[in-house]
Amino acid sequence: MNYLLIYDFVPDYLDRRPAHRGEHLALCKDAVARGELAAGGAVGDPPESGLLLFRSSATHAEAFAAADPYVRHGLVTRWQVKPWSTVVGIPELVPNPL
Repeated sequence: MNYLLIYDFVPDYLDRRPAHRGEHLALCKDAVARGELAAGGAVGDPPESGLLLFRSSATHAEAFAAADPYVRHGLVTRWQVKPWSTVVGIPELVPNPL
């Protein structure tokens, strides 16, 4: 099972992001290195939300959100973790293909 961490951003997200982006990206890179985070990025142009794809644990996604400077400093108005039953795709992301 994979998990999506879904962020809703504040309207002035792009203005506030630079102050926290380095710390946010370092957190992302650490999660990737541990094999927890498979991919992530902003959605929309301009960005209105963000999606981060976590592998095999909702706990990893929740811990990431709790530590994320975007959440801690109010750039994210709401976040949620949802299970994602992937059925097709590359083997690393689809543990039990149909």
